[in-house]
Formats: sequence, structure tokens, C-alpha cells
Amino acid sequence: MLKKESGFSLVETLIAMGILATGLLSLAAVFAMGLNHLQGSSASLLAREKAREAVESVHTARDTRIIPWAQIRNTADGGVFLAGEQPLREAGPDGLVNTADDTSIEVSIAPGDDNILGTSDDVETPLDTYGRTITITDILTNGVPNPSLRQLTVTINYRVGPTMRTYSLTTYISR
Repeated sequence: MLKKESGFSLVETLIAMGILATGLLSLAAVFAMGLNHLQGSSASLLAREKAREAVESVHTARDTRIIPWAQIRNTADGGVFLAGEQPLREAGPDGLVNTADDTSIEVSIAPGDDNILGTSDDVETPLDTYGRTITITDILTNGVPNPSLRQLTVTINYRVGPTMRTYSLTTYISR
């Protein structure tokens, strides 16, 4: 009397291996996307903070009356803020970024091997791969520029590896 042995056929084994390979490749793709996102997360955070800093600079100029309302515009419209993309530079004597008196390229400082900021082993990285554009436009009310309200858009372009990324922050500023 012969016993029939049961098991997986070659076709069933190949199908199972195909399903397993597809799952593992999908998992590897998700892992690669996660690493790419992680690589750019600190650059994205820095871009967001530099955009907020520029918005605060404009609001501070208005609140402290460093410059009159009429000059809270781009240079092409008679204001003090440089048009087009500018390198991230330290604010000059006026305390405003993206104006003609800005100084040297900004530097990011991170703690060194001792993990303590402010010691001799801190790592300084120039932010020369970042660019900032401040665009100030009039808000139209019934087709007429509103004299007391403007739109402020700050755009930060930065590089993460071979890829250029953009962060943009839009807000309004009133007289």
C-alpha cells in the first residue's frame, strides 16, 4: 500500500516567493522614502524658521516704526526689501533681513562631539545653499489697492542632496 505524500508544488512555492519578494521590495521602498524624509527634516525645519524670522522682521519694522509704512515694500515699488531671491544673510544695522545693508552669509551652529552648544568643538555650517525671497504686494479691494493692507510672502529655497526644495509662508500685514 502506497502512501500519498502531500506538500507544496513547485508552482505554489514560486507564487509564494513572488508574493514575499513583492512585500519585501515594498517595505524597502518605504524605508528608503523614510530615510530621504529624515535626511531633509532638519533642512526643512531650518527653512521654516528662517521664513518665520523674516515675517517677524517685517512685523517688527512696522511695530517699532524702524521704517515708515510706505517703505514696507519691495525695492521695485519704492520699499527697502530687495526683490528676487537673496542669499540668507545676517541682518544689517536696520535689523531687517533681505535689505541692502545685510552683512555676511548666515551660519548654523550645532553642538560638536561633547553635545554642548557654545564650546570650542561646535560645528559651524554656512547657509549658502539657502535662498530667501520676500515679496510684498498690495491687497486689492474692489480692484483698488487697499492702503492699509499688504500680502507678505517669504519663500525659502534650499537643497537637500541633489534635490531643490521650497518652503513658502504667506501672511498679511496691516498698517
